Amino acid sequence: MSTLTSVERDTTIFDLINKEQHRQESGIELIASENFTSPQVMEAAGSVLTNKYAEGLPGKRYYGGCEVVDEIEQIAIDRLKSLFGATWANVQPHSGAQANTAVFLACLNPGDKIMGFNLAHGGHLSHGSPVNISGKYFQPVFYGVEAETGLIDWDKVEKQALQEKPKLLICGASAYSRDWDYARLRNIADQVGALLLADISHPAGLIAKGLLNDPFDHCHIVTTTTHKTLRGPRGGVIMMRNDFENPFGITTAKGKVRMMSSLLDSGVFPGTQGGPLEHIIAAKAIAFGEALTDGYANYATQVAKNAQAMATAFIDKGYKIISGGTDNHLMLIDLRTKNGVDYGLTGRLAENTLIKADITINKNMVPFDDKSPMVTSGIRVGTAAITTRGMVESDMARIVDLIDMVLMNHDQEAKIASAKTEINTWMKQFPLYV
Repeated sequence: MSTLTSVERDTTIFDLINKEQHRQESGIELIASENFTSPQVMEAAGSVLTNKYAEGLPGKRYYGGCEVVDEIEQIAIDRLKSLFGATWANVQPHSGAQANTAVFLACLNPGDKIMGFNLAHGGHLSHGSPVNISGKYFQPVFYGVEAETGLIDWDKVEKQALQEKPKLLICGASAYSRDWDYARLRNIADQVGALLLADISHPAGLIAKGLLNDPFDHCHIVTTTTHKTLRGPRGGVIMMRNDFENPFGITTAKGKVRMMSSLLDSGVFPGTQGGPLEHIIAAKAIAFGEALTDGYANYATQVAKNAQAMATAFIDKGYKIISGGTDNHLMLIDLRTKNGVDYGLTGRLAENTLIKADITINKNMVPFDDKSPMVTSGIRVGTAAITTRGMVESDMARIVDLIDMVLMNHDQEAKIASAKTEINTWMKQFPLYV
């Protein structure tokens, strides 16, 4: 008899897992970087594939017994390429940050200059923040939004790039609600001889279904997470539509020029990771398959519709949305004034108060914020998760009404408790896992 069959069930952890499932099912999930996966994605993520070590790539492993995981990983690669019209993909990165780090290792030398979107304006930690490896090992410079519009001025980006001459130009964000001009950015990159990297971690699902501009014909390299609008397991991937000879003169041992895909593969393994998580890769493959369906296309369209309806509802209540609206699934809200009045709201106060009502958002810095990252003047909200539950445009106004009621009565525990009861009852109409 296997010694595994006699292992005592860890009720401490499983009780907490059940508690977390109840939390997810009972409340309104508005964190823009979160979503709910399908049961089959979770089933694969918890499968026996977690037992298999598989350093290397399909057909080129450093371990035996990889015949099955080779098939699974190749299916994940093929489905991902089909989803985005790519010609090459690596599905092994453990996260979006890991995917970006692999790109940096493949394309840069320590001290090289990179130019990315300012974290304080809605950018991402892995695009040059001084507390991240991207800012510690490379020389970061940043572009941002205009104070008056909340939009990126592409003319200013071009002027800055011509002055700074980065080796890598990065586009993409974690809290920017507008589409990106990839064609313009490629023109800028070409002028300064830079590679162009698009990190589409947030809007990837909408891009895959043609709802936003396509970065693939313009950007040399594209990275994304798999767990936001793509609705898959937590992880990352790297893709290209058009492979190309590396511009660094790097050759193989036989003197043949290495293609960029080969450098990127090496950037993942052995550059930044060891064995891939084949159970997560299987879950990715399932999610990519789901994303190829007509049902997912309808879902992505509804995500965008819900975001626009929610933005309108917030604006109608007098809240300030950075850039004045949204093109994707999220919005960044400046809480310093509402209808021109300062109600003393901060991002931290809003996050902590809304949690009491079972509404989950995250505090977020806004451009030109006068508060610390642990306090912030804003919140970020997104519609990916609530759309997965089946909510539509007509539900967005009610959500905003509840948020507004809680925030305007943040010191009234009875009203917050009443909102929580209403939300818990309402969410029973949108079951997650039945």
